[in-house]
Amino acid sequence: MDEMYHELKSIFEQANQKLITEDVELFEYDVNERTLCGALKSHLEKIISTSKYSMYHVDVEYNRNRNGTVKTCCKFYDNGFPVPVKINCDLIVHSRGIIISQDNLIAIEMKKSTRPQESKDEDKIRLCALTSDSYDGVWSFDGKTLPEHVCRYKLGVYYEINIAKRRTTLMYFYKGDIVENHIISY
Repeated sequence: MDEMYHELKSIFEQANQKLITEDVELFEYDVNERTLCGALKSHLEKIISTSKYSMYHVDVEYNRNRNGTVKTCCKFYDNGFPVPVKINCDLIVHSRGIIISQDNLIAIEMKKSTRPQESKDEDKIRLCALTSDSYDGVWSFDGKTLPEHVCRYKLGVYYEINIAKRRTTLMYFYKGDIVENHIISY
């Protein structure tokens, strides 16, 4: 794992610690996932604004490319062919298409433990695709334009909240794979 992955993971963990300590009542009140993402967004913005990534934005459910088209990634099916899938990630850190060399930094998918397993699995598959370096070994990046499909997020986070057990499960994704798991009690 590269240095940027570790830096971004540290930023995420600082923001998450603030969320858990300063906004614990949101977990206790069993609020909607979007509300929790909004609170996490606030903490991420504060930390990022004082880091070397201060030119990046934190957006909830952002789904557009700079040209206004819907963001897509590729999902591979049993036949081996990639199929474009629309992206509507819960929370992302990105440059909104301004920094062509590394537009996308962090993708976060948040789910409550009571949600259907199929929905949780879809989020994990999406994070694998978003953190992959390319699709089928082909990366269309030419240094001047953004690729047709989104990938190359440096860090993916699957964030599952278990209200009954008062804990969160975090899965970290890097280059298309789950690389770490953590359980945090609150």
